[in-house]
Amino acid sequence: MRAGQMYDARNPGGPDLPPELPSGLPSDLLPSDLLLDRLGLAEPAFEDRMRTALAEAEQRLLPGTDEGPDPRVTAITGHLVEAGGKRLRPLLVLLGAEFGDPAAPGIAQAAAIAELVHLASLCHDDVMDGADTRRGRPSLHARWGERAAVLGGDWLLARAAQLAAGLGPAAVHLNAQAAGRLVAGQLRELTGPGPDVDPVTHYFRVAAGKTAALLAMSLGIGAVQAGAPAPAAAALTEYGEQLGIAFQVADDLLDLRAPAGSTGKERGRDLLAGVQSLPVLLAREGADPADAELRALLTGGAVSAADAARALELFERSGALAEAGAVMHRRLDRARAALDALPALPARRALSALCDHVALRTG
Repeated sequence: MRAGQMYDARNPGGPDLPPELPSGLPSDLLPSDLLLDRLGLAEPAFEDRMRTALAEAEQRLLPGTDEGPDPRVTAITGHLVEAGGKRLRPLLVLLGAEFGDPAAPGIAQAAAIAELVHLASLCHDDVMDGADTRRGRPSLHARWGERAAVLGGDWLLARAAQLAAGLGPAAVHLNAQAAGRLVAGQLRELTGPGPDVDPVTHYFRVAAGKTAALLAMSLGIGAVQAGAPAPAAAALTEYGEQLGIAFQVADDLLDLRAPAGSTGKERGRDLLAGVQSLPVLLAREGADPADAELRALLTGGAVSAADAARALELFERSGALAEAGAVMHRRLDRARAALDALPALPARRALSALCDHVALRTG
């Protein structure tokens, strides 16, 4: 799919994307180099430069985890780094830097900061969610216990702060702001909405902290470190905010729609854990008599395995999935609109194509 081309549900592969994923990897687990291939940019020189920069950022991740205060901390954090992943946040840092001087010092370090904060959040998320696996491997808390996993995440946050201090006040501010928003999002998710707060409004506040904050920071720190003009940095930050919300909604949809094994996690895991995803909230608040059984199953939070299986069947006939999908597409449209303020560089086309990729994840 060309950058800027609208998503076509009748032809989800698009004219430029192969029907099968490279190496058989699920779309939401693609490492950044394969993700670049999937964006269909036809910009070989740009893509090669991105791959070289990503490799440099990757090399800075391992020293950040190897310098732990104890060999056990090194083993814990190294386990998570070596599990791989999309490396989406480092890629966003590099794309943000393209609107300034991408050869400016500290860009790879900024990319490592964004990924370290993300990895720290995964440590804490797995403890809070009780997840036993992460990217097909035992989660940190399943292997080393909850307290060790939390401390491993804390170490990664501390290491990110140390690296940010080496880049100057702007990087320190952006890192601290993102970390604060991330923790606030996690706390909001843990405590739930207050008695006078609309659950859907609460959902978006959680998503803004847990997901959008770090995507926005990644683009912003790349732009600032590269000396990009302030209007460009602001546009990139707004793009990241909107993309982050869309990304979270896409994850919600994948939990309910994706075939078993295609996303690296069990289908319906969020249902089993009682996660108040957007489709769940929309289904609960709906008034369609046809969804009465589904609403009854979702009222009590976490559900049994049998009830989760039945809920998955009912979701296929519910309008909640389509409504959540429409929310995702509106956020993606806002993200694309933010790009209008940016010059027509390959990085802008990559960011537009990334919106298409998020839409394609939910098929």
